[in-house]
Amino acid sequence: MKRTQINNKFLRSIKFIYHKIFRINDSPQRIALGFGLGVFLGILPGTGPLASLVLATFLCVNRASALLGSVLTNTWLSFVTFLLSIRIGSFFLGLEWQRVKTGWDGLITNFSWRSLLKISNLEIILPVALGYLVIGLVSGALAYLMVIIVLAFRKKKRGR
Repeated sequence: MKRTQINNKFLRSIKFIYHKIFRINDSPQRIALGFGLGVFLGILPGTGPLASLVLATFLCVNRASALLGSVLTNTWLSFVTFLLSIRIGSFFLGLEWQRVKTGWDGLITNFSWRSLLKISNLEIILPVALGYLVIGLVSGALAYLMVIIVLAFRKKKRGR
């Protein structure tokens, strides 16, 4: 593919996402909360579109924006944030991140369901889970703020 074709596809994708989020017929708060919830759940491993739809329904936020936020961040972003989650979780728990990473690699290499229940592996699993939780919360909050600001700007622009 040529560079211009890639740029055109990227721009079309951005426009598609923009139209899907900002043309939803709902209150700005419900749209932004749904999108933030979706981003949060999309970043957490093991959750995603189904969890975002269920929680969005339960919390009475916009399901379409929650689904979109989850799909945008689901799976592929988890791989990007993996090392960052180890570092953040280790920092908050006062552990050496290299040791946690080495332990995680060993846990995955010799995986068994029984090994997950060992107390000694909590020092490996807990920092990773905490790191993903922090990244998810921060990303979800930033996504909420971004959407609410853009929706307020669009409303103000239309009001003129």
